Amino acid sequence: MDNTENKKIRKGSSDKRAKIIAAARDLFLSDGFDRSSVDAVAAKAGVSKRTVYDYYGDKQNLLLAVVEETSGAVLDMIKKGISDYLWEFEDLEQALILFCEQFVASANGSSDYSALIRLITMEAPNLPNSFLDKLDNATEEGIIKRFTEFGQTGLLNVPDPEMATKHFAALTFLLVFDQPRRTGTMEKEQTKRIITEGVRVFLCAYAPRTVQNENQPLY
Repeated sequence: MDNTENKKIRKGSSDKRAKIIAAARDLFLSDGFDRSSVDAVAAKAGVSKRTVYDYYGDKQNLLLAVVEETSGAVLDMIKKGISDYLWEFEDLEQALILFCEQFVASANGSSDYSALIRLITMEAPNLPNSFLDKLDNATEEGIIKRFTEFGQTGLLNVPDPEMATKHFAALTFLLVFDQPRRTGTMEKEQTKRIITEGVRVFLCAYAPRTVQNENQPLY
């Protein structure tokens, strides 16, 4: 078997996997995991039932693969925001605000983000806690790394970068996502206000403490 044939097989395998994942995601979202059969996934993907089992073993592993694949797009959004705003900047507050605004805008316009949230919400009983913990860790990893580095360079005071990251997310973009959706200018203003105030509260807690003169007031 020559290299050309090998490449075709690998590409064909990759294409089939993509079709299976797409079909399973659509069915899990529309019908739910319990009501979606491997037969239905295979038919929608245009492959045999045997192929689905050969690639993923069982329906549980297929669900994990769908969630993991969908989460990859969300991780890419976070990585892009870090690359765009949290590497080179003059003002940390403004950099953090811009990072959050870009992530919120990307997530709101992403079918992957909405699908990921729906899948995790709908199918939590079918997802192992260890898998969800791994997903959370992957989502936070890039921010934790930057906050650790900010602590090392004196931009932040972060004894526990992981906890700082959770506080940051809760005060900013997660709080935005928890709000009732509005439209147009009102939504943009609300998002900007939540993120700006959240970043400022975060910095109040994690900005480096300067040595106070005993006659100076404490803030």
